[in-house]
Order: sequence, then C-alpha cells, then structure tokens
Amino acid sequence: MDLELLKYLETYLTESRKQRFKEVLSERTRHFTVVTEDVYQLHNASAVMRTCDVFGIQDLHVVEERVSKRIDKEIAMGAQKWVTFNRYNSTKDCISKLRDNGYQIIATTPHNDSTMLHEFDVTKKSAFFFGKENDGLSDTVMNAADGFLKIPMYGFTESLNISVSAAIILQSVVSRVKQSDVKWQLSDEEIPEIEMAWAKKTIKASEEIIERYHLENSKIQAPNSK
Repeated sequence: MDLELLKYLETYLTESRKQRFKEVLSERTRHFTVVTEDVYQLHNASAVMRTCDVFGIQDLHVVEERVSKRIDKEIAMGAQKWVTFNRYNSTKDCISKLRDNGYQIIATTPHNDSTMLHEFDVTKKSAFFFGKENDGLSDTVMNAADGFLKIPMYGFTESLNISVSAAIILQSVVSRVKQSDVKWQLSDEEIPEIEMAWAKKTIKASEEIIERYHLENSKIQAPNSK
C-alpha cells in the first residue's frame, strides 16, 4: 500500500469529501458480508449492492454459475463506487474463499430448522447467502452451510424479495453487533486500501494522475548522470 500515493491523490479531493470518506470508513465492516447466488433479476442484484452500502457492508460477493448480469448503475445509485464487488463463476470457489477469510456460511431460508433473526449470534464473522428469486439457494450452499437463518413472517407469503430480505437482516445484525464488544470495524491496514480505491473511482482521470505521479517520482529517484 503506497501511503504517499494516497496522500497525493487526496490533494485532488475536497475537504468535505475527505471528511466524508473518514466518517463512512469508521462505520464500515467486514465482520459481515453478503453473497447472492444466481440472482436472475438485475434490479434485485443492484438493490442488494445499494443495501450493503447503506448498512456499511464493505463486500458483496456475486456467484453467477448460470446467470451473468451487470450491476444496474441507476438502481445501485452509485453504490458500485463504494462497495467492493467480487464475482465468481462457482459457488464452491466462493464458499472456499470465504472460509479461508474466517467466515461462517449462513444460508438464508424460510425453511429447515432455521435460527430466527432476533436469535442469531452476531459475534461470529458471517457470510449471508441469498438465493435465486424462485428456487432459493442451491444444494451446494445448503449442504455447506454452518447455519440457517430466517426472518419471522406471519402471513400467507413464505418469502420476501431478496433486497428486502437483505435489508431486514443487515439492519438487525449490524445494529446489534455495533452495540456489542465485538471488534467489527475495519483494520488499520484495510482503511487506506479502501480509501485508495474510493479516491481512484472519485477523481476524474485518476489513472493519468497516478501515471504522472510515478513518472515524477522516478525522475526524482533516478541518479544524476553526466
């Protein structure tokens, strides 16, 4: 991580933008993350990204084994700038990566002997999986899951729209973990990395600016020749 480069890029940001970055980063978390599996409706996947940003979830993982969709920028409403987007062609690969990063796999489903949302243990680092609109999660996720989670519902309808489900779950678990003793905040190493990514996406012609920065630095560091 080039902290000098970050400082250089910050000179292209307004003071209000830099302050806003700091405020949002202080509320960001990787204690929880969200995974969508083969979500068919484009607006649903985009709305989930927006939901992640609203509730301070830094990472969204999208599995597209059978469905390939681009994030709808209009519906995401700029959230694609701020949420780290991870795409996979394989559910197994996604699960493996998340396990390597210390996450337990939580399948959201109204069926099975699922834990009620208000009873969920927020102290554990968790990846919440949301499935296809009609079919739900695959057998791969259901068989690999460390736990199952459901939202209490009292009507005839057995399921909610995926973006609505994500919003309800994230609002609950994020608000509760922030009231706990869990270290849910980003690490000192993660904060500048994310800030760098945000700066690059915010500053116009950032790639050209970075190239110029490296060129100027290389001239300064090059030994004088006669």
